[in-house]
Amino acid sequence: MSGTSLDGVDVALVNLHGTKARNQQCEVIHTYFSAFTPELRAGLLSLHTSGSNELERTALLGNQLAHLYANAVNQMLATNGVSREQVVAMGCHGQTIRHRPELGFTLQIGNPALLAELTGITVIADFRSRDIAAGGQGAPLVPAFHQALFADDSLCRAVINIGGIANLTHLPAKGMASGFDTGPGNMLMDAWAERHLGKPYDESGLWAATGQVITALLDELLTEPFFKLAPPKSTGRDLFSLGWLEEHLPPDFKAADIQRTLLELTAFSIANAVKTYCGNVDEIYLCGGGAHNHLLVERLRQLLYPARISLSDALGISVNWVEAAAFAWLARQTLLKQPGNLPEVTGAKAARILGAIYYH
Repeated sequence: MSGTSLDGVDVALVNLHGTKARNQQCEVIHTYFSAFTPELRAGLLSLHTSGSNELERTALLGNQLAHLYANAVNQMLATNGVSREQVVAMGCHGQTIRHRPELGFTLQIGNPALLAELTGITVIADFRSRDIAAGGQGAPLVPAFHQALFADDSLCRAVINIGGIANLTHLPAKGMASGFDTGPGNMLMDAWAERHLGKPYDESGLWAATGQVITALLDELLTEPFFKLAPPKSTGRDLFSLGWLEEHLPPDFKAADIQRTLLELTAFSIANAVKTYCGNVDEIYLCGGGAHNHLLVERLRQLLYPARISLSDALGISVNWVEAAAFAWLARQTLLKQPGNLPEVTGAKAARILGAIYYH
């Protein structure tokens, strides 16, 4: 998995058991992380807007990603003494460079054919386009995995994945899951920290904690129509970019105050989504990189009290590896010829088998 945070590649080797819609098991056996180089990250960011020689740059960066994915997978296997023959298949999300479901397309690059050649493992990729073809948003896809692994028959739960974009999964004790993207997760905070601190993120929200919320700016940011849209809905860098933020910045500001306001934007938009669409939720579980931001987690606890907020580690999967494990699960769904989307989440007209298979 490599997501909208553009920090690197998460690899998780998992054992999956069960085929029912709920109460499945996922054992995370080994994990590995490979960071993006600054050059690769800059190249991928440049593809989010139109530019010269765009098609060739997209193809070349896709090949570069395939090599990075393959090196990460091969290193993880070698380090842990696992042979590729033991691996049934690999689910590869690819790197999203455009997400425009309203125009009928989403684009993830990573050359899965080359990845299969470089690893000797069957690869399942291109999970989102079939859902979009069926009238859906193509995202988020992880709620089906959350339902399979994390639903409880007696408690109402919510799972909040805080990556570059934040998404919410509502898991009622009975009935089907629902979910949607709530808005920016770490994306704007990371970009602002990189611009002003020269660091990829604001560790634990320590910099944001030195600033003050600019209430007028927060109120203006929250007027973005996306926040008022009813689900199903999804979003990405196509909307929540630094360019979007700059359109709203006051003429005089302290950089730390903007960072604190961006953290509040993430916390408030998540909390508002939970209050609006999750009813009387009993338990909330956080995952993704944002779960390491102590100030953000504390604000969510304050805004969502009295709901109990914990990390996904309490459910058996570390916050760092939930999404990677989810795409292993989606790959297994494809091989089993089982649906990978939830129409209640994406808005597709029906459940669909997702992904394209590159057999080895």
